[in-house]
Amino acid sequence: MKKSELKKYIRENIISTLSEDTEAEIEKTKELTSAIKDLETAKKEAGIEEGEDTEPSKSDIKKTKGLAKAKEELALLTREMKSLAKKYSKAEGADKEKLVKILKDKTKLKKELESILDNKKI
Repeated sequence: MKKSELKKYIRENIISTLSEDTEAEIEKTKELTSAIKDLETAKKEAGIEEGEDTEPSKSDIKKTKGLAKAKEELALLTREMKSLAKKYSKAEGADKEKLVKILKDKTKLKKELESILDNKKI
């Protein structure tokens, strides 16, 4: 077999193989497309919506912002209380009593923030 005949034979085999695969892939794609359309119509009939397509509502965004703010305030309050506790351990007399009162007030606020976070968790 000549080199040119061999090249021609190989080329024809490659083209035929690729065209067979392409036709099979096109057929599979058509089947998948029709299956997807069937699925979409079935979802519409059943009243099912995809969660990925929906955006969060304004109330969901507000709730998330409120949670984030409450968490931030709680973290800040906790840090303040820790620094006050260190001062309390070093303080004496009237200063110690003032710090106790401040810490009690902050503890009430901390418990309120924690209850808000517990109630609003998603």
